[in-house]
Amino acid sequence: MSDSYTKFRNEVMAGGTDKPDPDATAGGQRAVVGLAVIVGLLVLLFTWSTWAFVFVIGLLISIFLHELGHFVTARWTGMKATQFFLFMGPKLWSFRRGETEYGVRAYPVGAFVRIIGMNNLDEVAPEDEARAYRNKSYPRRMLVITAGSVMHMLIAAALFLGVYAVNGKQVESGRIGIGSVEASYPAAQAGVHAGDIVLSIDGVRPTTPDAFVTEIRRHQPGDKVTLVLQRGDTTVTKVVGLGTNPTAGERFGKAFLGVSSGSEVVWNNESIARAARDGIFEMGPTIWRSVVGVVKVLNPVNIIGHLSGSNTDLNTRPTTVVGISKMSASIGDSAGFGGLLLTLGAVNVFIGLLNMFPVLPFDGGHAAIATYERLRSRRGRAPYRADITKMIPVAMTMIAVLAMLFITGLYLDVTKPLP
Repeated sequence: MSDSYTKFRNEVMAGGTDKPDPDATAGGQRAVVGLAVIVGLLVLLFTWSTWAFVFVIGLLISIFLHELGHFVTARWTGMKATQFFLFMGPKLWSFRRGETEYGVRAYPVGAFVRIIGMNNLDEVAPEDEARAYRNKSYPRRMLVITAGSVMHMLIAAALFLGVYAVNGKQVESGRIGIGSVEASYPAAQAGVHAGDIVLSIDGVRPTTPDAFVTEIRRHQPGDKVTLVLQRGDTTVTKVVGLGTNPTAGERFGKAFLGVSSGSEVVWNNESIARAARDGIFEMGPTIWRSVVGVVKVLNPVNIIGHLSGSNTDLNTRPTTVVGISKMSASIGDSAGFGGLLLTLGAVNVFIGLLNMFPVLPFDGGHAAIATYERLRSRRGRAPYRADITKMIPVAMTMIAVLAMLFITGLYLDVTKPLP
């Protein structure tokens, strides 16, 4: 068994780098270049879209707070945390304070807190054994391992409450708005803009997105339709020659406008008390949607379907920060800062639930193992300790699925951007 595989295996099972040994890439010219690249990427993102930049910064803050939850609860329960790093990969910059090393790594994805003694593969110095994760009580281990996901839920609740208190709650106005306009297609050529409100199509006022699509599909490719639109305070009329839908499936060959549409959403002011109530109540349906989303996204059949083109359901499609950034830019343009924060809150709920999926390398895998050990332990005997090596094949399979999700999501985000 190679040293690199052993190191990778131990890091997966421990939830982070398995040994706090020095890294030659920390500091110096490579660190300056690495940090400059990360800052440069953020500057480019800001230049491309302020909304996407704000969303990504919010995501990074959420990841940091996730790890802070692990770190604070570990210290509070008497565990020894040796590392707290933002991002993954080779170290770029770090400093040590007390027994913990803090710093930044090269690959701008994720973060980790290293707590000693996560499992039986984790070597711990005899003098530190009492402070190892595996030797703490079940309630303390569960508190520490679930703290990251709990932090995501608290972030989401705070965002929901804050937006509802300041902006109010979003409600549908009963009108249809243009979400995005595909370049070089009929609507764009006729001068239809994203954000336009559809007052009528050939004299018919659509009240739902489905009704709008139905009115378009009543025609044949090549027919002309008259759109009356509200653009800000102005009413404009556009005559659009319909194209032919190029999308594979049941829509192929039908009349095609080349836009995405949705119900117009407006902000309805609320009192602080009502905002607090709605913020709490919003967690329920958001959690349910996230549970369904986790199941769909982790389904390999859906991944293969999107790659082959047989699945066009955006609700089951994996995505990466590339797709999320584009989506956040569109949301910011249409719903402003409040809409962006609500989306960030929903993403936090999704990440929090995904992280508790009961398989390693997720935190939920560690929680499942701790629960199994608790059930197998008997009063008056030494605590039962699971043999983590038996979980290695499952963990590696899950890593393969996650890698496939990332590659598929990146490929689709580049070749078939989200609307």
